[in-house]
Amino acid sequence: MAHRNWLTAGVMVAAIAVIVAVSAFFYFQKPSVADGQAMMLPVDPAPLVAVTKGGEHSFSIEVADTEAEREAGLMFRQDMASDHGMLFVFEETREVNFWMKNTPMPLDLVFIGQNGRIRAIKQGEPLSEAVISPGEPVRFVLELKAGTAASDGIAAGDLLRHPAIGGAAGAGVPPADKGDSPNVDSD
Repeated sequence: MAHRNWLTAGVMVAAIAVIVAVSAFFYFQKPSVADGQAMMLPVDPAPLVAVTKGGEHSFSIEVADTEAEREAGLMFRQDMASDHGMLFVFEETREVNFWMKNTPMPLDLVFIGQNGRIRAIKQGEPLSEAVISPGEPVRFVLELKAGTAASDGIAAGDLLRHPAIGGAAGAGVPPADKGDSPNVDSD
């Protein structure tokens, strides 16, 4: 009788362990580009502010600051609010190339120097493999819903403010006064 209770208890413990392991596996799985689902990053608590000739425009953003997050970006997203975007943060100022292969919505790609100033704005065509590049080294890229930059009067030379940008520009130096580093090796 004791052997039977020990065997039953062992089987029960093993079954519970398997259920916990399988549940944990599915609970901690995040959608990835590998399974064709959009990556959703948390919205940063600090808004990104574009300072334009027409005034300031505020955006809620997701910050992609790891290689995996930058690679996934806005792929597979079907839509996005006009006051929302994704800020790509690179470790250093460098040449960057983007494409829209798995991105079904058109985008504005705002290329930003280390000083927070917009260097170029390019349009991304949905599902295109065409390379999108500013033609010069940048530190950040902001992706917005297509047409947002034009409708908000955002243009090359405008300043973008956000803690991720300000931290990269250097403490104690106003972003407008600190220059980009054009002599950085590119990928």
